[in-house]
Amino acid sequence: MRILHVIGTRPNFVKTAPVIAAITERLPEANQCVVHTGQHYDAMMSEIFFEELGVPEPDHLLEVGSASHAVQTARVMERLEPVLEAERPDLVLVPGDVNSTLAAALCAVKLGIGVGHIESGLRSFDRTMPEEVNRVLVDQVAGLLFTHSEEARVNLEREGVAGERIHFVGNTMIDTLVALRERIEAADGPGAHGLQPGEYLLVTLHRPALVDGPLLAETIARLAEVAEQMPVLFPVHPRTRARIAAQSLDTGGLTLAEPVGYLEFLSLISGAAAVLTDSGGIQEETTYLGVPCFTLRDNTERPVTVSAGTNTLLGLDPSAIATIPARLVGADAAAASAGGAESAGGGRMPPPPLWDGRAAERLADVIAQRA
Repeated sequence: MRILHVIGTRPNFVKTAPVIAAITERLPEANQCVVHTGQHYDAMMSEIFFEELGVPEPDHLLEVGSASHAVQTARVMERLEPVLEAERPDLVLVPGDVNSTLAAALCAVKLGIGVGHIESGLRSFDRTMPEEVNRVLVDQVAGLLFTHSEEARVNLEREGVAGERIHFVGNTMIDTLVALRERIEAADGPGAHGLQPGEYLLVTLHRPALVDGPLLAETIARLAEVAEQMPVLFPVHPRTRARIAAQSLDTGGLTLAEPVGYLEFLSLISGAAAVLTDSGGIQEETTYLGVPCFTLRDNTERPVTVSAGTNTLLGLDPSAIATIPARLVGADAAAASAGGAESAGGGRMPPPPLWDGRAAERLADVIAQRA
């Protein structure tokens, strides 16, 4: 069996690494090929994952780089098609919801090649988000839909997807976290930045709705207010840093850092009092680690993190950032009065079903049954 993996952005590496390993174990004679589209081309945002996660060096580099959604999607399709024609895989596996995911799925299905979608069925129900459009379209053309939460099946069946195409395997992103837990703890991310565990707010923001317009200035101002009460560490995504510079925003009081590697970043999450983000994957990682997460969005495609009690939607409202310290104090007081059974940062709540470090094994079993 020939399987081709298409990866292009930081989260894709985390979701795909355990799948490659599990297929190698379950189907040792399978031929696996890795294509890196280059949608994330910054070394700290992609190449480091080859070093830290053990993802095989890509067999093909498409080097599509940054561009508009249409141009980026078109470049992936144009450059991937000859690769698919040369490799002739039996199955193309695509993770997540980025432009590379949609482009690869469309390109493969038009060539009559089967598609498997890792992390299928997530829905924010907000079609203004490019990622939502990508998710919906990929799920319509994929033959194997691998879900990581129970509500995903409901979403897919509502859209008319046949039940036999849907496979609840769990969260492969958590597989990577579990496999590297000892190395994450040894990384001492807080110490590397002169911070004490449990005392700082970790920030990561990159979505256009937040950073490409006037909301960014207010966000930085509100973070500065929080920094008067607790340290604020902000590893800045390249696009966010560019927007901060373009608007000449005053970041005094904040500790800005370059993007860090996976191990260090997860160590920073694990040691944080809380995390402020607009990322989807970080909502999941904080949920597994039991760290309070505040999501600066109106919606989430990962409602399981909200129902787990670890994730709070602040809305697309920077003014809500200033309430984070008080919310943390309130959560700690409530946990203390309850005997600590549901500590805000204690990680004692059980993770969602099948977030157990074995999702990739179950995914590989599904593929093996069709080999």
